Amino acid sequence: MTGPMSSRAPAVKEWRLNLYLSEHDPDTTARIILDTGDNVLESHAEARRNPYDRAIPEIGDELAAGRALIAMGRLLLRAADGDMKATGAADTDGPVPLWLPRE
Repeated sequence: MTGPMSSRAPAVKEWRLNLYLSEHDPDTTARIILDTGDNVLESHAEARRNPYDRAIPEIGDELAAGRALIAMGRLLLRAADGDMKATGAADTDGPVPLWLPRE
């Protein structure tokens, strides 16, 4: 080991994330609630099946859940950016995008 040893035990936190999926063919909606213990964040997203495609509910679930998780990631990055600015950190350009602009 090259660095100094720390006598501090590692901090362990548990954040609770609940993901709710609701299907009303052809639409699937995902709702995520993240409880950090200090804050509660919520995100939503949808997926819509093309009427000419076969009904495979798992695909709608995956799309809606994935989109809601991306939205939650953006909320967390914005919260961190605001917290950094509130502590007087050097100006930031804001959070880096998680997806291409054509999303």
